[in-house]
Amino acid sequence: MKNIWKALPRPILILAPMANVTDSAFRQTVIRYGKPSLFFTEFVSADGLCSAGKDKLLPDFYFSESERPIVAQIFGANLETMRQAAKLVAQLGFDGVDINMGCPDRAVEKQGAGAALMKNPLLARDLILAAREGAPELPISIKTRLGYKNVDFEKWLPKILEARPAAVTIHGRTREEMSKVPARWEEIARARELIKKNDPTIAVIGNGDVATLSDAKQKSETYGLDGAMIGRAALGNPWFFSEQSQAPALKEKLEALLFHAELFDRLFRGKKNFLNMRKHAAAYVAGSIGAKELRMRLLGASTLEELRRVIVEALNISI
Repeated sequence: MKNIWKALPRPILILAPMANVTDSAFRQTVIRYGKPSLFFTEFVSADGLCSAGKDKLLPDFYFSESERPIVAQIFGANLETMRQAAKLVAQLGFDGVDINMGCPDRAVEKQGAGAALMKNPLLARDLILAAREGAPELPISIKTRLGYKNVDFEKWLPKILEARPAAVTIHGRTREEMSKVPARWEEIARARELIKKNDPTIAVIGNGDVATLSDAKQKSETYGLDGAMIGRAALGNPWFFSEQSQAPALKEKLEALLFHAELFDRLFRGKKNFLNMRKHAAAYVAGSIGAKELRMRLLGASTLEELRRVIVEALNISI
């Protein structure tokens, strides 16, 4: 088995899986400015990948060779569909499989998947084993939280670790806390001690409230982690993984947005809703002086042509 988690230089800096955000168009835009150590896909339902609607989900797994190394993230609570989904991930050529065990979405939890797996560690363990059966040549990792209602990873995480995942990403909040409180990196460090005591070869990644690239590196070092995963701070900020110290000007942000939108349209027209670009558009101009009206105009664009018109007009004004 080729274990990318062991091969990557430390700290491992990862772009987090974010639904309707971290598709190939965004990942390729990030590469244009500064590539992370590792990419994750958006998370995809294992049950869905084994259903008649499979083809509608496959665009979420599209990637280019430039995006390697890349891990496919899946979620589910059925051992057989997890096994088959992992097999498909291997066939598609991914570098790893990650099982989501921390998503707080109620529809996901209703299936017994996502964050609900912290309450069912035996099933969580067996899902890792099932994925490994489906994709024996790929490393199987997980992404989870500090606990469900309380910080109690000591109670359930050891059972999951029996399956020896290649890596564990810990989001520094409980499911109940969602993102309403600051991430607790000192608790992530405690989880890291438990994991490394169980198996020192498991990579431990921290996640939550990473503000900058230097912050990601510092947190990794301070808390003794193998790396950090970055989510919201990268939204509208494909420069996150670059060494660029100065914030880009509005003109540069709009040019990046246009590149991103054109790539999205080229890759996913007829497969994904262009309205997915709205959250990106708002994020690109957030914090720019005098951009409130521009932001509203960008949010009003529902096609590439409309978005391009708004951007071109704004660039002419700002030059």
